[in-house]
Amino acid sequence: MTAVFPGTPTTVRDSVVPKLSIMLDLCVTIKGMSFLLQTGLGFLGNTLVLLAYTQVVCSECRLQPVDIILCQLAFVDLILILTRCIPQTMTVFGLRDLLNDPGCKVVVYSYRITRALSVCITCMLSVFQAVTIAPAGGPCLSRLKAQLPSLIVPTIAGLWLFNMAVCLAAPLFSIAPRNGTVPAFTLNLGFCHVDFRDRLSYKINGVVVSTRDFAFVGLMLWSSGYILLLLHRHSHQVRSIRRSSQGGGAETRAAKTVITLVVLYAVFFGIDNIIWVYMLTVDKVSPVVNDMRVFFSCCYACLSPFFIISSNKKVKSKLVCVAADQEQPSVDTQDSNDKM
Repeated sequence: MTAVFPGTPTTVRDSVVPKLSIMLDLCVTIKGMSFLLQTGLGFLGNTLVLLAYTQVVCSECRLQPVDIILCQLAFVDLILILTRCIPQTMTVFGLRDLLNDPGCKVVVYSYRITRALSVCITCMLSVFQAVTIAPAGGPCLSRLKAQLPSLIVPTIAGLWLFNMAVCLAAPLFSIAPRNGTVPAFTLNLGFCHVDFRDRLSYKINGVVVSTRDFAFVGLMLWSSGYILLLLHRHSHQVRSIRRSSQGGGAETRAAKTVITLVVLYAVFFGIDNIIWVYMLTVDKVSPVVNDMRVFFSCCYACLSPFFIISSNKKVKSKLVCVAADQEQPSVDTQDSNDKM
């Protein structure tokens, strides 16, 4: 016999289940579409930036130092979108068993490295711009400014090696999900698990990653504050430097772009790390909390290329030229049809 509680109509009880099911389906759909939109925008934006710089290399045979940094930033953000947003989107829409253990190790390691490089290269961009527009204050700074362009590629290579070493724990502990269970001290990525197996390794990994991120964000904010100070207190000196050097106006525009990128990163970094600190304080993390962290941690990689496109005249002009070249054949075809 089925128990019926007094005062609870059977029809009301039965109607609750479909409503809950509809609400759950709606939440999954909203979450899935959010990740899908983020993935599409991030892929499109970063691809356009890389395409523009490919056109620059083909036409000018070289990239300016700031262009090398922005190109590298777009590249790591594109890899971040591919290794994090795409698997997350597929998982949200119900696809399971996407990767085996080796696949999880490769994808998680790639994501960890590119996420770290995103903050490191943004920091590098901020420091580079601060040194570039800084007034000459002595022989050391003058030598640094002269050597700065030649230091760009070695610095980027050093950041890659540094973060490959720091993120080494990710492939060691990454595994495919097992029977839908999430052990304690495990980062549940949905499509993969990062199982640290004990509290000590879980906490150590969190402290190392957080220390690295906060150090680079702190340096980023300091250099950006210095840029703002220069632009605010020494505007006349900065204008004279611009007039006496080729591309000075571009340097000022680049400085404003850097400040915008730093503010954008700082906002999403703050939200990301508030959630991250919470995740370090509990043994098992809810999938909803993890989804929120993934979304906010990928927002910078999704939005930053559009700020670069809108503020960088070189990138914008190359994209306009590509669009015009694509439209020209269709116009020529229409003219030939009209003559027939």
